Amino acid sequence: MTADSFSIRSHHGAKSSVEKAAQMIFTVCGFFAILAVASITLYMIISGAPALFQVGIKDLIFSTVWQPEADTASFGILFIILTSIVGTVLAVLLGMPIGVLTAVFLAEVAPPRLSKIVRPAVELLAGIPSVIYGLLGVMILNPFMYKLELIVFKGSETHQFTGGANLISAVLVLALMILPTVINISESALRAVPSELKSASLALGATKIQTIFHVTIPAAKSGIITAVVLGTGRAIGEAMAISLVSGNSVNLPLPFNSVRFLTTAIVSEMGYAAGLHRQVLFTVGLVLFAFIMIINVTLTGILKRGDKKNER
Repeated sequence: MTADSFSIRSHHGAKSSVEKAAQMIFTVCGFFAILAVASITLYMIISGAPALFQVGIKDLIFSTVWQPEADTASFGILFIILTSIVGTVLAVLLGMPIGVLTAVFLAEVAPPRLSKIVRPAVELLAGIPSVIYGLLGVMILNPFMYKLELIVFKGSETHQFTGGANLISAVLVLALMILPTVINISESALRAVPSELKSASLALGATKIQTIFHVTIPAAKSGIITAVVLGTGRAIGEAMAISLVSGNSVNLPLPFNSVRFLTTAIVSEMGYAAGLHRQVLFTVGLVLFAFIMIINVTLTGILKRGDKKNER
């Protein structure tokens, strides 16, 4: 055996050992990620299921009266569930187009100098604590909404004025908060599109705008959908900011009504809740957890179906 062949074998042996060690580390990390999800799921089921059966699924999920401190306690969370659904959907419908179009601007249209200014600003939005968004909403958005409320319901004797803390304020704050997530991930997906696809489209006579909307965005669809999924999770899981701007009252989710989301229901009452009331709050957390899982699974399924169609 020559010295060169011995050196090559030693090199391959060392490389093999490194690869095995790396594979083991990756496997352990993946196992802990799965274990964390399974543990959270099991804990939420164990903590939330007892009250669900004690109160009754009908009285809890389909009742609209939330009076946990009354002599005859009532734990209806239908309005709270509807508020979370309506508020999240409206925030995503408002924030998604703005976020995606901003990502298109940064990735495809903006001059380099302008892009260097806008991109740090977007990243700064992601780093601002949620309570700051809530405080800005209280100081700026709520007074404006109160003036609008006075105009819309002037002379009304049935409307309960909320001081501007209503569903619209919550939706606007949520839409602003999901923008950094949607913009950053969508921009990364757009920049990952091969330049050959764009060049081929332009060579066939398409304009730059046509290329963006008919080639680049469809090619980056999976990344954009991922951005929407994460943005939706951020919206439905936010608590501190919307607790300041939504009014935090259990009402039907109408635009100018003071409303309560699933997250704010837990945050506002967990500090003093006890007994069955506390157990029901864990059940509310279980419902919230189920919503997030359903949204993720549904959107992931849509993404996979789209990928299969593209492969065909």
